[in-house]
Amino acid sequence: MVHKYQISGMTCTSCEAKVKSALLLVNNVTAVEVSKADNSATVTMDKHVALSELQNALESKYKISPIHHSEAVEQTKSWFSTYKPILIIFIYISGITILLQASNNQFDAMQWMRHFMAGFFLVFSFFKMLNLKAFAESYVMYDVVARKFPAWAYVYAFVELVLGVAYLVDFNPFITNLTTGVVMSASIIGVFQTVLNKKQIQCACLGAIFNLPMSTVTIIEDGLMIAMSITMLFII
Repeated sequence: MVHKYQISGMTCTSCEAKVKSALLLVNNVTAVEVSKADNSATVTMDKHVALSELQNALESKYKISPIHHSEAVEQTKSWFSTYKPILIIFIYISGITILLQASNNQFDAMQWMRHFMAGFFLVFSFFKMLNLKAFAESYVMYDVVARKFPAWAYVYAFVELVLGVAYLVDFNPFITNLTTGVVMSASIIGVFQTVLNKKQIQCACLGAIFNLPMSTVTIIEDGLMIAMSITMLFII
């Protein structure tokens, strides 16, 4: 991906060098060409980098603005590209579980949530199991329980698997939903802390297979599971 930017504030060849070296230090930037003659910078990226991130890398006297591309459009495209795996999984699980309702005379929200939770935990535990060690190493970096008891990072993947099976066979709804609420509530604490502190940490929700950054998407994902488990816990 290559974008061209207008750079104001450059007055000499030394400015060219400063701007170039600063932009090259930005994550996901692979190449930079700076021209004082037309006050521009051509930036090659592995994926789109937000304009604010590029501006923060520069000295205050240099101002950067996009040429021939919309930051809003590029940010949206970048977001969808980054979270494509998890979006597809949610759409896939939602679609399959909704189709399962076709055999009912009417939509059964409780049954749909149970099937959705089963699919969620089974699929997410599967990706963690593909490289359990790598998942544990990522998870222990932000989870409040795993930081104190590293073994929990390994156990957690199996807890998700057991919960997935429990929802699938409708095992003791009270125990299953209570366990889910407690486990996911503990998990979301570390996610909140990481996002609020703006730490650049890989989300371990899909194991080490996909390089997903920790963000509000992770909070929504965990929050959805907590909300569903609490809903089913009080309605059973």
